[in-house]
Amino acid sequence: QVQLKESGGGLVHPGDSLRLSCDFEGSAFSTYIIAWFRQRPGKEREFVSAVAGSGRDPQYVDAVNGRFTISRENSVKISYLQMDSLKPEDTAVYFCAAGVGYRLYPNSIRTGAYPNWGHGTQVTVSS
Repeated sequence: QVQLKESGGGLVHPGDSLRLSCDFEGSAFSTYIIAWFRQRPGKEREFVSAVAGSGRDPQYVDAVNGRFTISRENSVKISYLQMDSLKPEDTAVYFCAAGVGYRLYPNSIRTGAYPNWGHGTQVTVSS
């Protein structure tokens, strides 16, 4: 059974940085795709980024490409989402998700590809 726990959210100013962490409890972490989604107020949950077990060739939504960096440390079963140059429109609850897969697929941007979810961490970007 897989359990995920996010941490690292908070209240920051525009232009600041935050690093979110996703702690994975379970086995065979390296066989899971780890993804980050976010849910902004009044909006549906949306894809932010994903990385396969190798850590190579991550995927990003256009809105965060060049500002956010996803990574993972398989030895300690953690994924990170480094968020730089934060904007007010990045304000959301950020969720970590995991699904078995050795590489990213077109479906990797969809919530339905991930049976395992954390409870989320709030990120607020405000002046």
